[in-house]
Amino acid sequence: MWQNFKIMKLNQKAIEIKQVQWARFAVSIIFFNNGFLYANWVSRLPRIQEIYGLDNGSLGMILLAVALGALVAMPFAGWVISSKGTRQITSIGALLFCGVIPFIPLMPGPLFLVALFFCMGITTGILDVAMNAQAVVVESSRKKPIMSSFHAIFSAGMMIGAGTGALFTSLNVTLFQHLIIISVFSLALAIWGIRYLLPDPVSATISNEKPGFRWPTKALVGIGFIAFCCMLGEGAMADWSTNYMRNVAKADKSLAPMGLAAFSFAMMLGRFMGDRMRIALGDSRLLMLSSLTAFLGMLLAILVAQPLVVIAGLFIVGLGLATIVPIAYSTAGAMPGLAPGVGISMVTTIGYSGFLFGPPLIGFLADWQGLRLALLLVLVLFVAMALLSFRQGRPRAVVPKQKKKKVEVLETVFD
Repeated sequence: MWQNFKIMKLNQKAIEIKQVQWARFAVSIIFFNNGFLYANWVSRLPRIQEIYGLDNGSLGMILLAVALGALVAMPFAGWVISSKGTRQITSIGALLFCGVIPFIPLMPGPLFLVALFFCMGITTGILDVAMNAQAVVVESSRKKPIMSSFHAIFSAGMMIGAGTGALFTSLNVTLFQHLIIISVFSLALAIWGIRYLLPDPVSATISNEKPGFRWPTKALVGIGFIAFCCMLGEGAMADWSTNYMRNVAKADKSLAPMGLAAFSFAMMLGRFMGDRMRIALGDSRLLMLSSLTAFLGMLLAILVAQPLVVIAGLFIVGLGLATIVPIAYSTAGAMPGLAPGVGISMVTTIGYSGFLFGPPLIGFLADWQGLRLALLLVLVLFVAMALLSFRQGRPRAVVPKQKKKKVEVLETVFD
């Protein structure tokens, strides 16, 4: 009888491990879809301009609608997730995002396109929070860091999506046909994947708490500001690196995009290596090291404005920034007394505002003092990120024994 009981326990353990493995694959599909769909429609922006007769300024305002929609949705995403759970909201968000993409070329006019993009921003904002919260659930069940790998798969999805967009463009496929094909493909993947998402763990602390909007705690503000600095840097590299290569480093037209390519490749490479680095160094040390790496890469690119040196500097910046947001999300999702979606929604809102407002601010500064000096803002924020990372990592050594239980999650995060 005792042997039968042991066999049952072993079988149950094997089933749980299998469930977590399938859940990891399912969350990977959601992250891949998000990057893949985004890159596909962004790659067809010139065609969207032609269809609606948009100049660059009008297109910028329409794209701003996506960012504003996401920024509006993110603070309330945790509220919805704490009520319905990460599995349900991730599923709904993934299906809606696949469903809304084909409508881009079908709007009657630019104003309707603005409304569609704002709604799409709301959908992506909720999905971003929900899928990262579900990733925290899977990471907790697996009992080792895996968040960075999900973000690496998102980056891979963007690269494949950009290539797919280029392929459809070269084949002269209409925008509607293109978006229908990639949406149906992504929808099929999502429908298969969402069956394997994990339910949220039941926590007595959280279950007795009524869902609702909450202001971030001091700890979450600190983590959010680290994400803010990182995402502002990401946005600056995405929007201004090619311009910097061409106009400041005086690179040839064919070489100018290589700075962004080097940065993007380094981000993906760093995220694929990130989980092993988290296990080897601990989140606190890796956060400090990553911040310093990003600072040194940015300093190199600003001090030595030569094309090959700038490419090397941007590559180093990409390696430095790669794991910071995954660590921030894991930390926020593991905060004691908060459901994963609530903590992540707070940090995502703070961080995403850097991605939204940073590049335009750099543009204004560039008009005033030149792009090279404008990018000093990014360098200063990387210094702040490094200092805050050191500060976040320090408290672990002075935690009183009687309070250890309350901060065990933070000890794990800043190991």
